[in-house]
Amino acid sequence: MSVRKRVAVVGVGTMGSQAAWRLAARGAEVVAYDRFAPGHDRSAAGGETRIFRSAHFEDSRYVPLLKHADALWEELQQQTGRELRRLSGCLLMGSTEHHQMATVLESIAEHDLDHEVLDAEAMAKRFPQYRLEDGDAAVLDRRAGFIRPELTVQTAARRAEQLGATIHRYTPVREIVSSGSGVEIRTDSGSERFDAVVVTVGPWVNDLLPELPWEVDIRRLISAWYVPTTDAWFGEERPAFIRTTPTHCYGLPSPDGVSVKIGLNKELHSPAGDPNALERTIQPEELEVFTELVRRHLPDLHPDPTRLSVYMEGYTESSRPLIGPLPGAENVILLAGFSGHGFKLSPAFGDIGADLALDGTSAHPIDFLSTVGRTTA
Repeated sequence: MSVRKRVAVVGVGTMGSQAAWRLAARGAEVVAYDRFAPGHDRSAAGGETRIFRSAHFEDSRYVPLLKHADALWEELQQQTGRELRRLSGCLLMGSTEHHQMATVLESIAEHDLDHEVLDAEAMAKRFPQYRLEDGDAAVLDRRAGFIRPELTVQTAARRAEQLGATIHRYTPVREIVSSGSGVEIRTDSGSERFDAVVVTVGPWVNDLLPELPWEVDIRRLISAWYVPTTDAWFGEERPAFIRTTPTHCYGLPSPDGVSVKIGLNKELHSPAGDPNALERTIQPEELEVFTELVRRHLPDLHPDPTRLSVYMEGYTESSRPLIGPLPGAENVILLAGFSGHGFKLSPAFGDIGADLALDGTSAHPIDFLSTVGRTTA
């Protein structure tokens, strides 16, 4: 009979809640820690909706991981009875001369993904709220839609607890000390020893692991909500959307049928600074890029936002996340730097974190993401 492993999870947000669920589902003794509580809005998991998609702009090697995540989304929904994800499609738009549109079409062809290529006439008829420019392509990813982030984090964490996990809320971890016999987790209340730890602290990764050999650039991002001036946004089809050019952005019609959420790409995010002192006030000049985006491509939205929120995300230089053991500490598994790609993949990454903590390896294709052998982010 195998010995039941004792595994800590540090950070019970996007990745940590999923890792705790997958570890508990596989029989581990799980103890998780969070400086706040699952479902909080102080990092990257807020904003009511995030995009799920099957096609990938950046690298077709993500697609098998997306398929694994897809299956786990279904499993978590079935186990909990909560609608965490709704498959309403996602429109992918941009110049045919831009490499990302070529990559997404390659990933669709390589993995035989359910999709539809739409010309300008079809777009004008079915989705008149969008304005295409000369040279633009539009692809509808059918196995796509939106995820409810706060509900997902709370649901995954609760499912982990139902399976026996313990979650210490409002308990920041101050230090992680690895040794050959295990790992020690130190908090203000004392310390506990574990066989392994999965570290999923999001924008606090540089604070908790100051000697991390890879840079994780923590960025401050803005989400803005706009009210439609026509009924087109809330017709029979309500896909999310991503535009690659000239301004890389994304958006989601709100599930309540009131507004449309818009977000921007990394290059338009400012440095976050200290994650404990994030500047949450948005200055008028920060909205200029949103205003021009709405005017040029989404003119059926009222130009003034009704709601604004600030979040944080971690980016690596390569835009590929850091997944794997820390150098010299095989029992410390890091999941960090998801570069805006994390939420849709979070069940898969949580499962892979469980693989690495319990077995030291994973059968999933993560060589292009692994921390092993990487000298830069």
